[in-house]
Order: sequence, then C-alpha cells, then structure tokens
Amino acid sequence: MRLGAKKKPFYRIIAVDSRKPRESKAKDILGFYNPLKEPPEIEVDLEKANYWLERGAQASKTVRSLINKVSKTEKITNQHSKT
Repeated sequence: MRLGAKKKPFYRIIAVDSRKPRESKAKDILGFYNPLKEPPEIEVDLEKANYWLERGAQASKTVRSLINKVSKTEKITNQHSKT
C-alpha cells in the first residue's frame, strides 16, 4: 500500500483478502519500506509474514524480495551477536 506525499513514496507491507478491492482494509500490517532513505529502510515482522504465508497468502514478487533481504540481514546480525 503506497503512502506518502507526491514524489515521496512510503510503502506498507500488508496482508489483504484477494477477493476485496486493492485499497480495502488490511487484515494485518506486516511492515514498511521507505525507498528514499539511504540505504532504503525495510522493516518486516518475519513471524507475521510466515504466519500469513503458512495460511495460504501469496506474496508479490516485490514483497518476496523485501522479505528475503530482511531475513538475510537478520541472519547476519544473529551471527555477529553470537560471536
């Protein structure tokens, strides 16, 4: 879901029923993506995302790539904190 002002996009990553219109009420907010920050700010609640994916939700290509980036970053962070 795109938010923000003109020329200043900000996106929410949401779970929504596919039978509803695109701009309908979200079932759950999973995170956000701000492409204007350097580096782009991505925050995804992986537990919520896995919950919805296990129940048959289908992530778009873009959301899948954002989830992969966050999960890779989280793995690297966990490895550094263990050492």
